[in-house]
Amino acid sequence: MDVVDLGFAEESTNAGWLSNRYFPSKLGGRPAWLELEALPTTAQLQCKKCRAQMAFLCQLYAAYEDEFNFHRSIYVFVCRNADCQQANNAENFTVLRSQLPLKNKFFSEQEPAEDGDPLPAIPTLKKLCAACGCLAPHTCSRCKEINYCSAGHQRAHWKQLKPNCGALKASLITDTLPEVVFPEYEIVMERDSTSEAADKAEKDEAACLAEYEELSASGRTGELSNVSENELDKYFGNAEEKEDKAFKQFKKQTAAEPEQIVRYKRGGEPLWIANTANTIESQLQTLPSCSHCQGPLQFEFQIMPQMLVLLKDDSLDWGVVAVYTCVRSCQISGYVEEHLIKQDIMAAAEEQS
Repeated sequence: MDVVDLGFAEESTNAGWLSNRYFPSKLGGRPAWLELEALPTTAQLQCKKCRAQMAFLCQLYAAYEDEFNFHRSIYVFVCRNADCQQANNAENFTVLRSQLPLKNKFFSEQEPAEDGDPLPAIPTLKKLCAACGCLAPHTCSRCKEINYCSAGHQRAHWKQLKPNCGALKASLITDTLPEVVFPEYEIVMERDSTSEAADKAEKDEAACLAEYEELSASGRTGELSNVSENELDKYFGNAEEKEDKAFKQFKKQTAAEPEQIVRYKRGGEPLWIANTANTIESQLQTLPSCSHCQGPLQFEFQIMPQMLVLLKDDSLDWGVVAVYTCVRSCQISGYVEEHLIKQDIMAAAEEQS
């Protein structure tokens, strides 16, 4: 059976441990950039629907076993505009991959020490947005000191900047804006100890259903006529209601660890929350190729609905957000876009009705 790793959110006692120096997996805050020269452009981080700058959602540190993937991080961004939320449509998301070899110009080959107080982040020579921490091509026209990725983030940041604009201490303003930056948590990964038991239960249920179908095909279902309702459940199980089967399976697989916000299973299959036939089947049948090498993609991890509780943003909603990445994690420079599928419990047609 494939092993599943689960991610849980933990508040950090010192945000310094979540800087890029320590290669974190984290939710919210500002991105901890890996490649520090070729940062994602503002165009890469614009919502495909409304063209507004997206918010940094989370990143996972997930190295591969080859030379040019010694360090590897996957970044997910989402648009917070309520009008851009559409069932089973991920156009308001973007997922990016970045990676580095062990020997690189930014980070030491020595593993960073984790005793004492955290050291400062490894700086980039690029100017970063004071509001969100992404590449900032714009500068405050008044003080020429603070940089922004967009006019929207400049307006959001103005209340903080106004009392200090033009003063030397303006660049020291580090308070986060809740309307721009999500609350920050470390994502701690743990092996899923319950997945093997759930997998066995699923196989047992499938065997019972096969047994019933064999009886039915041979005309011997009458043998079940005097069986109690509880005993009949042995044969029918969750298959009684096809539409609910996926959701019931989802609840069964997550019941032991309901606080999980990430499921990581590189090369495996997502744990869907609803019947794919009525939601995302066409998307699964037309998965694109890697945008860089044109090779195939594979499932790597999914973001769970429990993450929504931590974001404190009622405009966002999803059932499952599944991230697909290049099978080879091909050699790149900078940041390359990967693929994402968002599944909701309801079909898009139901949402519109």
